[in-house]
Amino acid sequence: MFRRKLSALDYHNPAGFNCRDETEFRNFIVWLEDQKIRHYKIEDRGNLRNIHSEDWPKSFEKYMKDVNCPFKIQERQETVDWLLGLAVRLEYGDNADKYKDSTPDGAKNADNTAKNAEPLINLDVNNPDFKAGVMALANLLQIQRHDDYLVMLKCLAIRILVQERLTQDAIAKASQSKEGLPVALEKHILGFDTGGVVI
Repeated sequence: MFRRKLSALDYHNPAGFNCRDETEFRNFIVWLEDQKIRHYKIEDRGNLRNIHSEDWPKSFEKYMKDVNCPFKIQERQETVDWLLGLAVRLEYGDNADKYKDSTPDGAKNADNTAKNAEPLINLDVNNPDFKAGVMALANLLQIQRHDDYLVMLKCLAIRILVQERLTQDAIAKASQSKEGLPVALEKHILGFDTGGVVI
């Protein structure tokens, strides 16, 4: 659940992190404060670092209030997700220069930043193999075609259809015969006039 944010923050075990394990959770909070958030001064982190103390939950609750976390101590997953989001924002703020293009032209910088935010930016949409692959996938999944192949991918229709229709459960449900529900067409607005006579 937290793997992407943990990876972005260079956490040592993003795939194996278990927030339900009390010791791992407490160590994680200390790591997050020491390495990424740094809300407290070093000398003020003692209570939070003392993970074996019986008073640690109180120290953690105070820490959550100090960083303005909107969740309660019992809402552990939500709290972890919120703290990870805060840490990612702070990490980006600390290293903003690292993520920016060094080109002096401001317009080019903005354009490059927008392009870098796009995961499909490195695709050659004019490549015939790419076009053939997108069309084959669209035909296979019965997705409506569009002249711009990149638009077809950006709409995520293929991904959504694959996720929803090609799981074992979805295939099993689709294989079962279903009776259609009657639809009262006169109650639906088409959005255009057919020119026919209303009965």
